[in-house]
Amino acid sequence: MSILNLRLQHFRSYSDATFRLSPGVTIVVGPNASGKTNLLESILVMARGGSYRAKDADLIAFDQTWSRIDAETDDHTRTVKLEPTKSFIIGNQSMTRLSMQRSLPVVLFEPNHLLLLHGSPSLRRDFMDELIEQTQERYAATRRHYKRVLAQRGTLLKKNPKGLSEQLFVWNVRLSELGGQIARQRLELIRQLEPRVQALYASLAGRGNVALRYLSPLPLDSYETALLQKLESNIQLDVLRGFTPYGPHRDDLQVLLDGRPTTEVASRGEMRTLVLALKIIELELLESARGQKPLLLLDDVFSELDSKRRQSLVSFVTRYQTLITTTDADASRYFTDSTIISTKI
Repeated sequence: MSILNLRLQHFRSYSDATFRLSPGVTIVVGPNASGKTNLLESILVMARGGSYRAKDADLIAFDQTWSRIDAETDDHTRTVKLEPTKSFIIGNQSMTRLSMQRSLPVVLFEPNHLLLLHGSPSLRRDFMDELIEQTQERYAATRRHYKRVLAQRGTLLKKNPKGLSEQLFVWNVRLSELGGQIARQRLELIRQLEPRVQALYASLAGRGNVALRYLSPLPLDSYETALLQKLESNIQLDVLRGFTPYGPHRDDLQVLLDGRPTTEVASRGEMRTLVLALKIIELELLESARGQKPLLLLDDVFSELDSKRRQSLVSFVTRYQTLITTTDADASRYFTDSTIISTKI
């Protein structure tokens, strides 16, 4: 499915603006702070139901009380209203939230994603979890339940009531069950990602051997049992800490380049290429799971990529409806057919 037209009213920096998008590549050109990223953000809100960088209230333009996004697709119309509570209209049906079936598959690359490989482990956990959520309908609920049980265990640890061990037992059992489910699905995701990212990185960069590792102090072949044992045997230490220091909320994804962690050996160009490879594979996994081509949103993607890697990237993005933001008015030279949108300050 493709977006044909997009209208933004009181959304971020846009008072009332209409855009006609290409079913292929649309290049959004303009100086910094001219609204390019806001345009991509509006599409993400329309497709997934929320922003990746702000709360709903912050999406409404300054000094306004409402915001609206209207999208015409080749299937039906989609509307998002912020008044300031959020509502959606798809075709003739109204709803207050988007289920996975009602959402549109979309993949975003933006500059902060470069932190994925060398930033906080929480970024890599979120990458895995958000991708699984878009492909496995029940995973989001499992993740929410795990967070609730983890928070309840933390509350009990801080209160340290009499009979703490007995009270914690039921939460420890449930936490280990949910934690085991999360770890197994992350491991399955890594098994799908690793051979693909290796082949794709070689295609984009021309060299380099990539490997992915799931890092956890718990044995991966008996994760659930090992987690329960940890939870049960370390209660007093956890009381002193005031939190639970093991489980999938503390695990990590490691990316290796030629057998060494990317944090030690990868240049900024190699980091960018690796992240782009992961994003392209995300496209392929979503397309396979959802049965439709995802939208691809690329914010400032060409920075720090040499000409060869730009050309390699182009061969992949032209398979999808893609929006690319750039300050380079000559970026269209990489595409035989594209629509250009100019933004102004």
